[in-house]
Amino acid sequence: MNARILTTAALCTALASVLTAQTVDSQMLNLVMPDAKVIAGVNVDSAKASTFGIYLIAQIQANAAAFQQLVTLTGFDPTRDLHQLLAATNSTGSHTGLALARGNFDVAKITALATLAGALTEAYSGVTIIEDPQQAGGAAFLDATLVMAGDVPSVKAAIDRQNSGQSLPASVVALVNQWSSTEDSWVVTTVPPYTLTPPSGVPAVPGLGANAQGIFQKILGAGAGVKYGSTVVTTVQAMADNAQDAATLAQTLQLLVNIGQMQSGTNPDPNLTALLQGLSISAKGAALNIALSLPEAQIQQLFQHSGQKVRTVVGPHVIRKK
Repeated sequence: MNARILTTAALCTALASVLTAQTVDSQMLNLVMPDAKVIAGVNVDSAKASTFGIYLIAQIQANAAAFQQLVTLTGFDPTRDLHQLLAATNSTGSHTGLALARGNFDVAKITALATLAGALTEAYSGVTIIEDPQQAGGAAFLDATLVMAGDVPSVKAAIDRQNSGQSLPASVVALVNQWSSTEDSWVVTTVPPYTLTPPSGVPAVPGLGANAQGIFQKILGAGAGVKYGSTVVTTVQAMADNAQDAATLAQTLQLLVNIGQMQSGTNPDPNLTALLQGLSISAKGAALNIALSLPEAQIQQLFQHSGQKVRTVVGPHVIRKK
């Protein structure tokens, strides 16, 4: 697989996160493990209607040959065939979890291609699981419109749940429906965020971490979402135990922002300046509310700048055309 195909696949993934609000697919949600700690989703159907979606499609079309090769190999066109994504994990690490996609899939072609590339297949409860050679991860099509992937035990557990109805607690389903019906992409936690293991490489912030005793441990649950339009709005809401804790959290975060502004010195990064200008932090009752608003054009500039940095770092030394 050459560099252009990899670039096209990355653009298609980015496109899948540009969407218009739509309540999460109930069948997909029913497949999520009942003890999920983090659940995230994106809605894809109206991506092409957004300005940023149109921009990303134009970038894909710039790699038309590579994109068409990807479609030919898999029979799957993400800009046409992908409708909704959902992911969940019940682990505090990153080794287990489940990702689901609603779309239109050529199951036979995808299975044949995976097998040709060395994948194994296993029949489980009437469903074929396509597994990597180590049988650690796998994917399974429940039908031609629904696929799920993850570590093999998580995939098998989801297959077992497919006929059992709602598995998540009603309160979690209500929380997911709240965010998925108002936001274009979203994520919620069902446990205090400090109990989760942060991704590797994230810098430590005072008060965060499972062993810290800081103010951020007072967050009981949190959700976040992104709404696309001429202005892209990111919303975060964290629930504290009481109004005083929420107010203290807001003050602490604002202090961190102020420190960041002072450390930027006399030559601040214009992208950072734009981010800080669009940021608001407030507390209402036991809720901590954070909102970040950026013009869609600024998002495009950040996306272009990010792509240029990746090409500069990766260059011809890591990815070569074959």
